[in-house]
Amino acid sequence: MKPFASRYLLLVAFLLLGACQSTPPAPEVPDARATAIAQLEQSLASNELATAEGQLAALQAQSPNDQSLEQYQRQLAEAYLQRSQIVLQKGDVNAAATALSRARVLMPKAPALTGGVNGAITEARKAELEKAEAALLAAAAKPQAKVIDPTAESTTVALNITDSRQLRRQLDAIAADVVNYQCDVSIQAPRTQDYPWLATLLSKRVKKLDPDFDLKIERQILRHIPAQMVLAPRKD
Repeated sequence: MKPFASRYLLLVAFLLLGACQSTPPAPEVPDARATAIAQLEQSLASNELATAEGQLAALQAQSPNDQSLEQYQRQLAEAYLQRSQIVLQKGDVNAAATALSRARVLMPKAPALTGGVNGAITEARKAELEKAEAALLAAAAKPQAKVIDPTAESTTVALNITDSRQLRRQLDAIAADVVNYQCDVSIQAPRTQDYPWLATLLSKRVKKLDPDFDLKIERQILRHIPAQMVLAPRKD
C-alpha cells in the first residue's frame, strides 16, 4: 500500500503543479483615481480647459477633502487667466471676460491673480463704449443720405445720361453723399468716352462742396451694362 500511496500523492502533486503553471496571472486593476489624475493632467497640457474643469470637479466630488487637488485647481485658474489675456490682446473683450470669470470661480480667495486682467477688460469695455458713442454722434451729425445706404458696403446708382437735367440732379445728390459719407467712386460705363465727362462733372461738384476732399474715382468699362456709379463709404 505504501508504494501505491506514494505514487498517488506524486500524481496529485504533478496535476496541481501543471494547473498552476497553465493559469495566467490575474491582470492588475488600474487605480481609477490615478487614471483620472492622468486624464486631468493631459487636458491641462492640451489646454482643454472646459474638459479639465469637469474632470477636476468629478475628482473633488469623490474626494472633497483631498488637498492635493488644489494644485490642479490653481493650474486651471492660471490657464483661464492666460487665455483671458491672450483673447483680450486680440480684441475679444467678451471672451476675455468669460475666461476671467472662470479663473475667479476657481480661485476666489486670490483676487490678486485676476486684478490686472480685470482692469484691462474694464478699460477695453470703456474704450468700446466711447467708440460706439462717437460713432453714433458722428452719424447723427451727418446730413441725411440722398442716394446711398450708409449701412451698406456700397450703393449703385444708375445714371440717366439721356436727360441732362435729371443727370445734373443725380450728380448733385451723388456729390453730396460722396463728401458727407467719405465715399470712393467707381464709374462703370459701356463706352470709353463716357468716363471722362462723367468724372469731370462729378469732380467739379465735389470740389465745390469741399475743395480739400480727396476724391478717388475708379474707371470700369463694362459693355453689357448702362452707365452707373458705385459709391462705397470709406472704412474708419
